[in-house]
This record gives sequence, structure tokens and C-alpha cells, in this order.
Amino acid sequence: MDWGGASEIATAVARGHSALAIVEAALARIESRDRVLNAFTDVTAERALARARAIDQRRGGGGPLGPLAGVPFAVKNLFDIEGLATRAGSKINRDRPRSERDSALIERLEAAGAILIGALNMGEYAYDFTGENVHDGASRNPHDSSRMTGGSSGGSGGAVAGGLVPLALGSDTNGSIRVPSSFCGIFGLKPTYGRLTRARSFPFVASLDHLGPFARNSKDLALAYDAMQGHDPDDPVCADRPVEPVLPELVRGLDGLRIAIAGGYFRKGASSETREALSRAAKALGVRREIEVPEVARARSAAYVITATEGAALHLDRLRTRARDFDPAVRDRLIAGALVSSALVVKAQKFRAWYRERVLELFGSVDVILAPATPCTAPAIGQQSFVLDGVEMPLRPNIGIYTQPISFIGLPVVAVPIPLEPLPIAIQVIAAPWREDLALRVAHALEQSGVAAAPRPKG
Repeated sequence: MDWGGASEIATAVARGHSALAIVEAALARIESRDRVLNAFTDVTAERALARARAIDQRRGGGGPLGPLAGVPFAVKNLFDIEGLATRAGSKINRDRPRSERDSALIERLEAAGAILIGALNMGEYAYDFTGENVHDGASRNPHDSSRMTGGSSGGSGGAVAGGLVPLALGSDTNGSIRVPSSFCGIFGLKPTYGRLTRARSFPFVASLDHLGPFARNSKDLALAYDAMQGHDPDDPVCADRPVEPVLPELVRGLDGLRIAIAGGYFRKGASSETREALSRAAKALGVRREIEVPEVARARSAAYVITATEGAALHLDRLRTRARDFDPAVRDRLIAGALVSSALVVKAQKFRAWYRERVLELFGSVDVILAPATPCTAPAIGQQSFVLDGVEMPLRPNIGIYTQPISFIGLPVVAVPIPLEPLPIAIQVIAAPWREDLALRVAHALEQSGVAAAPRPKG
């Protein structure tokens, strides 16, 4: 049976529907559909079936069920899964010992009753915006299998958009949740930096890495996010804040919210589809005010410097000993990062602090900022260039032009899909630190208006 979303599944299980039947149906969908989508790298069928039986047995005995009881989910293969080597999209990591314990976020979702069903394809070491992996093959877009899912959480975007699972987890360093959300037409949440624990996941750039969920609607996104909140001493940057549930806040709508559109930099380079999506969202919300975020182009440049140098430092030993086993494009970017001068890194970090303060000042007069998520809809797999602001530009480094300046200072963002034809595209709903509730309220309001939705894949 095809289920619309996580909340529907959890409600059905609570009312007596078999969690085992739900997992069996999900496994059957993966078996039939993933041959085209190539979203999964590992399917943990035996584990999932055993957990589903345990949930059915608990319900039969009158035991308590969590808010995500019986909901299948999958995770980008940089999350540790007990019994599997954590690939992080690479060939090299397959030689790692098998993980002895699940990632902290897997543990939290399963404590809420969700059922892990497998690991998902991704760009090598998360240094990717396309969803193309040279070792496992490209993830394919459910709306057109000749097109990219976006990366680096490409399998996560494809699995949710393709109806294989209602929830998935990914990571976002420079846009790797928001880009697949945009290309695949689903909702994604990049929380505030430090909000969700990253314990027992493979890093890329420690000072920029975020973990977060994908879903087909805003309610499911909020359900998953609430289940994963909480301090974790195993992640040194995880904030020691109380759990602040967002699900009850969704019904508050737009009451009292000050919303503006990001102008200036965020107006440049946009395709007609990007402009149309933002226009539809602004009209539905009744937003006319425009603000300009200062020095965004410099922020993107500084983000590049920090990404390249921190990423290179993490992989230096592998570059020295197993350079031939890297994706050549990833290897070359990492080697280039190793050659960046320390003086430039210091300059980038100083600018980062200045830029964060300037952007936070904007939230004195607005609560939420709307911006494009990607400059175009999903490109063709293998495509190397596209037209940006009338100029043909290399594709890979420019897909993240709108996402990188936001990740750079750790703001919470919800990617909200706008179902254009023939392909969907998303906008970013950006809030001040720790105000995921506001971004999700706006996302939910757009969904309720009918402007935002995760379209059904063709075929």
C-alpha cells in the first residue's frame, strides 16, 4: 500500500494497522522502483522486519507507541548504521570496520517508533551538488529519470520524492538538503547549526555541517524534527537547549509574522522558473517587502575557502595513500583546498563573524526571509554547464549560489517545493537562529494555500 506520509502511517498503526505490512510494502516498492531511481545503497530488510514485528507485538500488548510508530525511514550513507561500514559515498570508506552503534539521530527516530529501512546514495564525501556518484552510480530524479536529484543528499531526495520512504535524513554543509529538495520537489529542513546532534556520522566540514530531515509535507518534517531534538554531549557543538516542539506551532499560521523577500544578490542569476516560484510564494503570503542581505557574494567566496580547506584537512591522509580511489573531481577539489594559504582562511573566518552579525541585525525588523533555493530546475545527468545571468557557467560549482551564503552562518532554513511544470523547484524560508518554528509555520501556510506541494512523480 502506498501511504501519503509519516503522520498517516503512525495514525494507522496506532489504530491497529500492521507495521509489518507497512514495512513489507515499503521493501516491495524499493525492490521495484529503485532499479531506476538508484536511491539506496543498502537495504536493512531483516532489521526493519524484526522491528516492525516488535511494534505490532507492543501494540497488541497494550504498550505505548511513539509518534512515528511504524514509519519507514532511510538515511544518507554517512550516518553510522550498526553492522554496516559507513561509506560516505566513497570507495575508500568501504574498507572501514562495520559500525558498532547507530548514529544518534537514528536512535532518536527509532525511540519515537520509526523503522530504519536502509542507507542512501550520496555524492562522495558530501562534496557534491549533483547526486552523481562515480562508485554507486547517479541518483535519478523521480520526476524525470534522465535528470539529477541534486546533491550531496541525492538518494535522500530521490527516495522521498519517489515514494520509497516517507522520511529520510541527509546532511547540509553548503546546500545538500536544500538542493535535492528543490530538484526533487519535496520539503527539507536544515536546522540551526548545533541544533541536531551529528554524533556518529561521517563529517565533511565540521564548522558547517548540519543534519536534517526530508519529507513530502511540512507536518512530517516537524514530526521528525521534534523527535530528533535534544542535547547530546557526544557532539561538541550540539547546543545545550531544551526540546522546543514545533509541531504544535504549525497551526498558528502567519499571525504576527514579518516576512520579506531577499533582493539584490538573490535576484541575480535566477531562471524564469526560480523567479516564478518565488513570486507565487510571495503572492500567497501577501509579501511585498524586499530587503537586501549585505555582502552575499563575499560570503559565498568565504564559504568556498572554508569548505575547501577544512575538507582537505580531513582527507589529507587518504589523499596521500589512496588518491586513485577518489572520484577525480572530488580529489582535485580537495587537493586545491590543501594549497590555500592560512592567511586567506583567517580572512574568511573574520569575514564570517562580521557577516553573521550583519545578517542577524536584519532579524530585528523581519522574522522570516524568502529566497530562491536553486538557480534552475533539475539539470540533466552528466550536464556540465548552464546559463547563469546570460553567461554559460560550469554547473557543479554554481548550483549552490543561493544556499551557501545561508549555511555559512548556520541559519535554520526550510526548503519548500513549488510544483511547476514540467519540473518542481523550491524556495528557501530562512529564520533567525533557533527559530525553526517560524520557518516551518511559513512552510505550512504555503502548503495550506495550495501553492506549495510535493508533486507526484511521473510514471
